[in-house]
Amino acid sequence: MKANTLSRAFFVLVSLLLVAGVAQTQLTLQVGGGAGIAIPVSDYAGSTIDYYNGVKYGLSTGFNLHGKARVGVLGFQLTGEVNYSSFSNSGDAEAGQGSVDISQKVLAFRVGPEFHIWLPAMPVTPYIGANVALNRFSGQAKFQGVSRISSGTYDLQSATRFGYGFSGGVIVTLGALMSLDVGMSYNYMNASGKTWEDVNPTVDQRLDSYLGLNDTKDPLFRPGDDRHFIGTVRKTNSVEVKATIMFGL
Repeated sequence: MKANTLSRAFFVLVSLLLVAGVAQTQLTLQVGGGAGIAIPVSDYAGSTIDYYNGVKYGLSTGFNLHGKARVGVLGFQLTGEVNYSSFSNSGDAEAGQGSVDISQKVLAFRVGPEFHIWLPAMPVTPYIGANVALNRFSGQAKFQGVSRISSGTYDLQSATRFGYGFSGGVIVTLGALMSLDVGMSYNYMNASGKTWEDVNPTVDQRLDSYLGLNDTKDPLFRPGDDRHFIGTVRKTNSVEVKATIMFGL
């Protein structure tokens, strides 16, 4: 009983000290938004032929729109971001035969710490950061004149993956309440949660492989099989280069 009483008293004391410290420490808050370019890398890049063969996702450079918030307290910086990235590509499905138009959108929710490098009497503040993320994928694929797939436009079933990333950049002070945040990030968008999903299990066809994100090996994969041809784990990594206008104290 005495130990429990001491534990409660210690907890209350620590809580009071933290509250008092926050009350006496300057709290900063910035919010803003911006845009940039989104670059697929690793298995998320490649050609449309790679996509048709199930080797990579075959996407090319797209754009990014985002909102960002930064909270500073007790010398600690915490950021939260909502990011929308769009990727696409068009080309042959097979060498000289058929065409495919692919697009994917990623809605990402990220949160993590930032570490600022304060430069005395300078209007520029470099930083590095890290985050954990929840990523929501959606998209479409349009096939025309492709062997083993009926011509048409097909939706990608939405998929959610957990990921993480690293960032760095500089904050340029533009005024008392405004700054420009120019940064770059590397994002591991499907670090966790990779699955294979047969969206249409009643029909065994090649098209099934394109209807889900399917970022792990097809459990029915057999070398040379035209219907079950994805035989590896595929990574959906990206690089973002973006500028953000931030407002706040």
